[in-house]
Amino acid sequence: MKYAITLFPTDYSATPVEIAQATEERGFESLWFPEHTHQPVHRKMPWPGGDTVPKMYYDVLDPFSALSAAAAVTDKLLLGTGICLVVQRDPIQLAKEVATLDVISNGRFLFGIGGGWCGEEIENHGTPFVGRFKLMRERIEAMKEIWTQDEASYKGDLVKFDPIFAWPKPVQKPFPPIHVGGSFPGAARRAVRYGNGWFPILARESEPISDLIPKFRKMAEDSGRNPDELEVTVFGPNPDEEELRELADAGVHRVIFLLMPEKIEKLLPLLDERKALAETIG
Repeated sequence: MKYAITLFPTDYSATPVEIAQATEERGFESLWFPEHTHQPVHRKMPWPGGDTVPKMYYDVLDPFSALSAAAAVTDKLLLGTGICLVVQRDPIQLAKEVATLDVISNGRFLFGIGGGWCGEEIENHGTPFVGRFKLMRERIEAMKEIWTQDEASYKGDLVKFDPIFAWPKPVQKPFPPIHVGGSFPGAARRAVRYGNGWFPILARESEPISDLIPKFRKMAEDSGRNPDELEVTVFGPNPDEEELRELADAGVHRVIFLLMPEKIEKLLPLLDERKALAETIG
């Protein structure tokens, strides 16, 4: 099982450079940054994590800018979006951002994606909340064309463009791994259809992950996918040895520890604790 770190980088937290260097120095596999462009002042859509949306959701830095800074000061650390809100971004521009980051990092980018939960945020970008998952699929399919074809075009119901030239192409071939965030069964189905992995938030699943992974693998087999080629990345486990051993035994490929947006001095001891746990479990 691989071990990773995520936090919401802000203008009052450890910088992307600081947390990336500290994460790589301690041997973690990857670092993931989330995305929210804004939060509405008046909301109807509840936050799935509780009653009050944490301030870090208002303040988080742009993930591609932050990950580019992290890429510049690391050599081996994989760098992921956890997650990128594809439905809020133009697919041609996003294809270039993904490819650019993959080039800058020399093929170390992991493309975590999702449809989002905040209806008001999504609709402020001109995307209807209902139907967003079809739009996400078409945008991903269109980006795959841009990444792999010299003359790329796409004709969907929601995304359409005639042949274009668009470089750079990603270093990773055919493109960076796509990890689809969200709950079972919807996100798992999307991962099987057009992704390379499924990326659930542990606390938001209605069943134990040990029960869901066999269902996910069966879903992949039934769709003609090799389940061994689809990773399961679990977001937000507790730093608890027993829980982590259970996740490893269940077949989880990667766990991502969530840290709060504190200054680097407060985060270093937490990173050391999680490093020790990872070394204990293996």
